[in-house]
Amino acid sequence: MGDSDTRKIRNICILAHVDHGKTTLADHLIAATGGGVLHPKLAGKVRFMDYLDEEQRRAITMKSSSIALHYKDYELNLIDSPGHMDFCSEVSTAARLSDGGLVLVDAVEGVHIQTHAVLRQSWIEKVTPCLVLNKIDRLISELKLSPMEAYTRLLRIVLEVNVIMSTYKSEKYLSDVDSILAGPSGEVSDENLESIEDDAEDTFQPQKGNVAFVCALDGWGFTINEFANFYASKLGASTSALQKALWGPRYFNPKTKMIVGKKGLGGGSKARPMFVQFVLEPLWQVYHAALEPDGDKGTLQKVIKSFNLSIPPRELKNKDPKILLQAVMSRWLPLSDAVLSMVVKCMPDPISAQSLRISRLLPKREILDKEADSHVLAEADLVRKSVEACDSSLEAPCVAFVSKMFAVPTKMLPQRGPQGEILNNSTSESDECFLAFARIFSGVLRSGQRVFVLSALYDPLRGESMQKHVQEAELQSLYLMMGQGLKPVTCARAGNIVAIRGLGQHILKSATLSSTRNCWPFSSMAFQVSPTLRVAIEPSDPADMGALMKGLRLLNRADPFVEVTVSSRGEHVLAAAGEVHLERCIKDLKERFAKVSLEVSPPLVSYKETIEGDLSNTLEDLKLFNSGSDYVRKFTSNGRCCICVRVMKLPPTLTKVLDESADLLSDIIGGKLGQSAKSLEMHTSSLSENDSPIDVLRKRIVDALESDFLCGNENDKDQAEKLKGKWLKLLRRIWALGPRQVGPNILFTPDYKMVSPDFEMENDDGTILIHGSPYVSLRLGLADNSSASDIAAITSSELTQPLYGEAESLESSLMSGFQLATAAGPLCDEPMWGLAFLVEAYVYPLTVQAGDSEPNQLSEQYGLFTGQIMTAVKEACRGAVLQRQPRLVEAMYFCELNTPTEYLGPM
Repeated sequence: MGDSDTRKIRNICILAHVDHGKTTLADHLIAATGGGVLHPKLAGKVRFMDYLDEEQRRAITMKSSSIALHYKDYELNLIDSPGHMDFCSEVSTAARLSDGGLVLVDAVEGVHIQTHAVLRQSWIEKVTPCLVLNKIDRLISELKLSPMEAYTRLLRIVLEVNVIMSTYKSEKYLSDVDSILAGPSGEVSDENLESIEDDAEDTFQPQKGNVAFVCALDGWGFTINEFANFYASKLGASTSALQKALWGPRYFNPKTKMIVGKKGLGGGSKARPMFVQFVLEPLWQVYHAALEPDGDKGTLQKVIKSFNLSIPPRELKNKDPKILLQAVMSRWLPLSDAVLSMVVKCMPDPISAQSLRISRLLPKREILDKEADSHVLAEADLVRKSVEACDSSLEAPCVAFVSKMFAVPTKMLPQRGPQGEILNNSTSESDECFLAFARIFSGVLRSGQRVFVLSALYDPLRGESMQKHVQEAELQSLYLMMGQGLKPVTCARAGNIVAIRGLGQHILKSATLSSTRNCWPFSSMAFQVSPTLRVAIEPSDPADMGALMKGLRLLNRADPFVEVTVSSRGEHVLAAAGEVHLERCIKDLKERFAKVSLEVSPPLVSYKETIEGDLSNTLEDLKLFNSGSDYVRKFTSNGRCCICVRVMKLPPTLTKVLDESADLLSDIIGGKLGQSAKSLEMHTSSLSENDSPIDVLRKRIVDALESDFLCGNENDKDQAEKLKGKWLKLLRRIWALGPRQVGPNILFTPDYKMVSPDFEMENDDGTILIHGSPYVSLRLGLADNSSASDIAAITSSELTQPLYGEAESLESSLMSGFQLATAAGPLCDEPMWGLAFLVEAYVYPLTVQAGDSEPNQLSEQYGLFTGQIMTAVKEACRGAVLQRQPRLVEAMYFCELNTPTEYLGPM
């Protein structure tokens, strides 16, 4: 397959709010171009892409599925995606593999909350969208709108969708400008001005052909182009001129036979826009003739005769007017022709699309290591260029991306390949086989080929240290997806979407496939929400625990969004996006993966514990935090250690960044990723999208502080800068995060310049402070070795003291106490959220009382000293929270209430 063949491919997905007609539209496209897999009479009734029993029962789509279609000389890969919020992760998997997206909007209900979400998803993934306004018939038959009223409503919907897209463009534009202004020169020159995308043109313009008006249920639809072609000869105008005139404030002057604007009509004219006069009014006449008792039945015959429509006599004589109307409209304005001609004309082929999407799929990396292997860099760059060009030659490196794994019953797999060879001869006892839902971005993928499976954290420059992030696997079979069916193929070239067998043991959720190790992994997909609904699950019969654990592993692989964890009490916890998602997961566990009876707890509400506070008090909080006052004091049982704890609230955006980056923080703190050599002062400059994960995280932390303080001090930028500077200094002293070492709570090392005044007055007899180490700051590159040197300089004067070694050995106990405290707050033992702790632990010299036979007798009386430290720190931290007006917080959904305008007041 050469470039000419690749340019005949279109990879498209259907995106919309729930019940806006995605699957019905897909049915008609499949019936028209699917090679007979669906009869046109059944389109819109069987929901061909919703083949799961639960999907048919609920009449909603729950997973993204693909089908290969043929339209004229084009090959189309159509992906139907869910519209329900619970299955938004499936939208992400569909958008990643697509180059274009059909965004459906119900003409009656208008833009909904999930419409916003899918538009943002298409923007993030650089998918080219086309707008489809569905259910136009409801404007006529249900709302009884006049053509002019319907036009006003359609105009408003197009405008609203364009405003949403314009918002995303503005965000990108301002981000680009900020990046340039924050660069070394600090100026926008002609050279870098060209790199800024400032597209003031509306994304969706009916006159350009990327907006379709359809009734998917009845199988009819049109774009401006169909009517422009029809009226061009009648009005004596060019098709291109009519296309521009058939939308917007353009009018036809019957006297001069000219297309004019509003001013050209003269005063007092009641002329209608050309879209109303030449498009909507004929449609209204046909509907009125068919459905109204007083309708002119001759109108239907005129349409049939004018357009030479072939309608079977049985349908013409049918007594049900709706059947007759559908027969006429579906042949006059075929839905599939309108939509697919728009797809072919307005959506890019894989070659054009990948050159546009490359910055999202494979962003360039800034290599900081000057000793990086030049051979590896050269090959990685070659791979990126092949992906950008969508090189489908045999010599090109093979690169593919797996957006999800999905389970198929083993008995549903084809038994023989394209040449009649036996395929499914596996002796596996499993009833489920996992296939990879993948898009080939470069080269040729073959059945039996060996490829490298790269995780998102893989770095080709790190060599042997990356072994855990790369595996080698053999591809057993390749399939073209036909909805529920699978068609075996021996190979597939760049630009195609396939299902791959043989990766079930190598990929958990998503991964990059490459024929070479020297390839950067694709960027991770963006999900709209995170799982918030949790239940504890266990088998009804304890003997089935093994089956449950196996089932949970399979479910975790089959669902790109589900989370499976084990709680501190040993319970298996299943997390889903919402009730519908959770019900489907439980059903799959019982019937497909575990096949055992289960006991499911009521939903576990995920609470967090924090303290009262807002950004307006940040400066006062910082003063108290560093003042050495307003602390909670707690002694160990043996009286040898005094714990002083202060707490304040973290800025909310910083808390969010820490929470969202838990996995990355785990790798960084655990030493799996090395910190960059950049200093903190450089973090305020904008980083490119090619920076390492640590650099990006570090910039997100700094940006979080800046956004919080600028929002809280809009009228006082000096105050905002002052707060930001104080926090940047504080971030050099991060000792630990908690709970579980990566949570959204921070433990800071004590400031040796600030000690509790009461302690200074009462103790000057050799007592020592446990200083700790800014370990996390060092790992993140928020501090350099000079920060640790400051502590070392202070403690060097204490080395001669006998307590020094003991104090140093107690650091881990203090950190453990902090982890225990943040894992279970004082209100209801829920994890703490967004808190900063400063813990000062003062160790007293060991004294031997008269009559004591052993120096450590006191410690033995109250237990190990390390345990006492842990308990005291835990209780002191909890006490500090109680002192600062504790509060419970929980996750919240953003929802939207919709009502007709006439009921807006009562609502």
